[in-house]
Amino acid sequence: MKALATIAAATMLALAGGGAARADLVRDYEYWLTDYGFTTAWNTSRGKGVTVAIIDTGVNGNVAELRGAVVGGTDVSGLGTPDGQTPVGEDSTHGTMVAGLIAGRGTGEGSGVIGTAPEADLLTVSVAFGQETGAVKSNDEQIAEAVRWAVDNGADVINMSLTRNTPDWPESWDDAFMYAFDHDVVVVAAAGNRGSGTSQVGAPATIPGVLAVAGVDKAKNASFDASSQGISIAVAAPSEDLVGILPDGSHVQWDGTSGAAPIVSGLVALIRSEFPELDAANVINRLIKTADPNGQKVPSALYGYGLIDPVVALTTDVPKVDENPLGSLADWITLHRRAEVEAPDQSGETQPIVPVADPPLPHSDGGQTLLPTQWTLAYITVPLSLVAGFGTLAALLGIGATRHTRRTVRNREQ
Repeated sequence: MKALATIAAATMLALAGGGAARADLVRDYEYWLTDYGFTTAWNTSRGKGVTVAIIDTGVNGNVAELRGAVVGGTDVSGLGTPDGQTPVGEDSTHGTMVAGLIAGRGTGEGSGVIGTAPEADLLTVSVAFGQETGAVKSNDEQIAEAVRWAVDNGADVINMSLTRNTPDWPESWDDAFMYAFDHDVVVVAAAGNRGSGTSQVGAPATIPGVLAVAGVDKAKNASFDASSQGISIAVAAPSEDLVGILPDGSHVQWDGTSGAAPIVSGLVALIRSEFPELDAANVINRLIKTADPNGQKVPSALYGYGLIDPVVALTTDVPKVDENPLGSLADWITLHRRAEVEAPDQSGETQPIVPVADPPLPHSDGGQTLLPTQWTLAYITVPLSLVAGFGTLAALLGIGATRHTRRTVRNREQ
């Protein structure tokens, strides 16, 4: 088993000088609420009646913006409290930050962190992230148990801001995720971040039927560090300069698809609240069919079907579908597990869940657009330089060979 990792940024900049930020300043940082139309979408739906389960490091439901949001929880790591509200593992702040982006209630009119589905209910399932957590259960067992518990306790949506850093997953997850799909639950997973070494999407975001979320910057372009790429990506959402709540009630600014996923989970809650008659397949279909291509050719490995568009997702007529447009896990199991039985994996490698951190994201301004960026260096400048270099070398070798041949001919004639 490959290591599972939370997908958050390494550098979390505390707002207002490291202490609790001024509440209205915190709300000002939530640019995605207006830029993506959530504030308008709330005129239609605010997520009431929908329950979102957060499988993460635990959520402290006692912080101001989350009071009343957490309606249940458990711990599957053996390290936390039975209610799942005591953060565990090396990245213990992660789950509370995720929760705020989904269902933060704010702290008053126009102040404090407010989630994309501020009237949705939350379940918290704490799992252990970290090399030496002392957890009795394996990483894979914890995730499988967490998914089943969330389903059994009324989750309509499951948010998984974590990755296995490999496209494959253990067979125990087959049963757990099939259990979720069979019970009409939408599973949302983060795509991962290049900045932490996840250049390609890893499980659970690769599992057929899972809603995989990529990340974009404030300009709505694919994020270089705070996103990943892969054919399983469904939609893209903001993953840079996000604001989160810490378990002690203070606020931070952070990057990563760990934040993009809960923004989308909140939107899924809005859709499920407004269209309670829709099954999970049609909720997902409505989300991807109303995504904004934003001038891109979609579906793509960077944006999926495009940027989320909450207002359109809640107001547009979308034809019904009979099956999940993101694929069938049951069909995948039938096709692939049979092959694995014929040629079993003998590696036996097991690793614990560990947190993975992103480096600080590169920021650019309009006055420096002509300078090389990481994208141009990686995909244009360096390749062209190599081609040019080899071309020059070949030309020099050719000239040298020609001169040598001429000297040889002249020597023979003399």
